[in-house]
Amino acid sequence: MTAASLTFNPYDYDFHDDPYAMYRQLREESPLYYNPELKFWALSRHADVTAAFRDSKRLSSANGVSLDPAAYGPHAHKTMSFLAMDDPRHMRMRQLVSRGFTPRRVNELEDRILELTDRYLDPALASGEFDWITEFAGKLPMDVISELMGVPEPDRAELRRLADLVVHREDGVQDVPVAAMESSLQLVVYYADMLAERRKKPTDDLTSALLEAEIDGDRLTDDEIIGFMFLMVVAGNETTTKLLGNALYWGSRNPDEVRPVLDEPEHVTDWVEETLRYDTSSQIVARTAAVDLDYYGQTIPAGDKVLILIGSANRDSDAFEDADEFRIGRDSSTKIASFGGGTHFCLGAHMARLEAKIALTRFADKVREFDVDESGAERVHSTNVRGFAKLPVKVQVRGA
Repeated sequence: MTAASLTFNPYDYDFHDDPYAMYRQLREESPLYYNPELKFWALSRHADVTAAFRDSKRLSSANGVSLDPAAYGPHAHKTMSFLAMDDPRHMRMRQLVSRGFTPRRVNELEDRILELTDRYLDPALASGEFDWITEFAGKLPMDVISELMGVPEPDRAELRRLADLVVHREDGVQDVPVAAMESSLQLVVYYADMLAERRKKPTDDLTSALLEAEIDGDRLTDDEIIGFMFLMVVAGNETTTKLLGNALYWGSRNPDEVRPVLDEPEHVTDWVEETLRYDTSSQIVARTAAVDLDYYGQTIPAGDKVLILIGSANRDSDAFEDADEFRIGRDSSTKIASFGGGTHFCLGAHMARLEAKIALTRFADKVREFDVDESGAERVHSTNVRGFAKLPVKVQVRGA
């Protein structure tokens, strides 16, 4: 049964400062937790989380993946695309999108990602002290996605600003704030206009590829394409920005772990993977119980919300040795829950890893030492995304 001492509320931003003590308590005392006020259940253990991702028939995505009331329900797919769909509808759209959003198309961006990385990183490093998020990590992922979709460079800064507002949440507001709704609408309008332009004059970008995607005569509708583009901006941009911020933060907190990576940048992949495990960007996703579900002697009634606690699963000592230690080089990539699993495994996982690997490799190539000013760091306010809005850093570049 739920332990009376536990009060787990994702809208409590004190919890988001350090959620892992609460996760540990949930796993030990109440692996199936129920919040009677917000009316959700939560699964916290690695075995339950990974099984839940595979159980897409009994744990439905059709109402969306967010606890926010305004983002939850039968119309969630309009902004969350196929994340908020079940099969066969989900698989149809995923297969069509995959015709355009291919690994080859992503890999072809590698040189451009490197170019954009140097464009933002070099002047920031030259200053010696800068905000890692503002000057670098907040710019690169959005520009990569914009490059992929064909967004003109003069428009990208404004799209980054809107994307930041979409995921921002406010203290005391247990729903999507007005600013986030307005920003979402502006992004949808922008991409609708861009799509109309591509219909008149196709190019070689992803937007045009999605228009051309076809399987046995079946094509994506304009609304489906716009929904996917919105998903790319919100999910792909924000989570990668936070991954880069979390990597630097925990690297600074664990200098003995990151030192070998700075000495030999070919080990950057290990830094990325341990950051994904230790402090993942996407902490929580929601599902809906399609049938009655039994866990630990309790029953989740059909129709109830179920939160899958990804951040908790990645710190479960039953799955990872010394799970609360940041240890670069551990072999955990096959067990981390950060990109989900089953039919809903993250379609953008390869792109996120590629961006992070390129960005942090260039950082390690150029930086001899670095230190984060924790007193100036600011975390984002979000119910499910964990990371930084500001992260001041001081660097010593090689050869200086």
